[in-house]
Amino acid sequence: MNDMLPSDVIGRRVAVNGERATVRFYGTVPPVAGLWLGVEWDNPERGKHDGRHEGTVYFKCSHPTGGSFIRPSKVSFGVDFLTALRNRYEDGPEECGKKEIVTIGKKPVETIGFDSVIKKQSQLSELRNISLRNCAVSCAGDKGSIATACPNIRVLNLSQNLLSAWEEVTDIADQLRHLEVLDLSENKLGFAPGPSAPRTFAALKVLVLNGTGVTWAEVLRCAAGWPVLEELYLKSNNITISERPADVLQMVKLLDLSSNQLIDENQLFLIAYLPRLEQLILRDIGISSLHFPNAGIGCKTSMFPFLQNLIVDDNQISQWSFMNELDKLQSLRSLSCLRNPLTVGSGAKTNLQFIIAKIGQLQTLNRCEILPEERRGAELDYRKAFGNEWKEAGGHQDPHKNRPNEEFLAAHPRYQFLCQSAIWCT
Repeated sequence: MNDMLPSDVIGRRVAVNGERATVRFYGTVPPVAGLWLGVEWDNPERGKHDGRHEGTVYFKCSHPTGGSFIRPSKVSFGVDFLTALRNRYEDGPEECGKKEIVTIGKKPVETIGFDSVIKKQSQLSELRNISLRNCAVSCAGDKGSIATACPNIRVLNLSQNLLSAWEEVTDIADQLRHLEVLDLSENKLGFAPGPSAPRTFAALKVLVLNGTGVTWAEVLRCAAGWPVLEELYLKSNNITISERPADVLQMVKLLDLSSNQLIDENQLFLIAYLPRLEQLILRDIGISSLHFPNAGIGCKTSMFPFLQNLIVDDNQISQWSFMNELDKLQSLRSLSCLRNPLTVGSGAKTNLQFIIAKIGQLQTLNRCEILPEERRGAELDYRKAFGNEWKEAGGHQDPHKNRPNEEFLAAHPRYQFLCQSAIWCT
């Protein structure tokens, strides 16, 4: 078995009894005889230590119980793409050939297998949508073999495999000229350091890189090879947005940055001028505040000019100033803010009405359409709730005497407009 170990074993992805890990060490571990692999598990609960044994550090883990020593004979380094494909669609049990619904990005995709009649190798060329999820794919295999066997794949799910380097991904994708949707979630991918000529995914429109360990710099470095990309999913990568996209990601309409806890509002401003961004998903990033510095009270910001749909579920939003700022977005029509301090608890129903009143262009809140009568009722309740405060701050029904102070205007930017609208409608 030792003779069969890859020469570049450090950094390679392996599977052991259904659990995936990354090789961090290869060698002897005295006083026990023989050769060992030191691995860092994707699931840290599977491990026993942090890479130390009897006081000696053999490798390092990001979690104190993320590491183990495994005999080489116990691990699988995976298979090439075509071997996995044939195992999945030709040689596997009958149920593997049936249709399967998988979700790639935000879309359910039907991956087509072979029925009991179509089981010949020649039919691989007819495949369009396939799922090789958790099939131990580790490399492309022989050069040109994929292009020869199955050149017409459009949708490809390669999540939860053993791919360890972006170069392995491009070796596969280079042979799939029609590839439009690619899911690489939970492959721990390494990227070559420094600038390099990007490999082009000419037709790729949807790319899922959730839980791959990719950095923002690596995204931007590779993005020149995604000229028509429309949806990019980067969930759970500990990403920090370090620089503005320059001449890349210009076609992206949807960007998912969920569960990246290091992102703050200043980093979001670095992506504020992506020219086609329509949907931004920011679930569980820990955000609590937002302020557009280039727009005053009652004004619209030039940032995120085409953003229509914003998702900020599972965050720490507790202040009304956050909602006031969202009214500055020119194109915002849909907002989801579930499971935030502002939208849970005994006052949640009233607060949702106030959100509707504060964001004038909103048409959908928490995936529910805002009907015209609901908006009228929400705005009326909002005016009633803060009417006395408005008067105490200097508000008056006579336009010549109506001078609410700056503190009130900052807390309720739309209140004056709603009062004027009520007068116009009477």
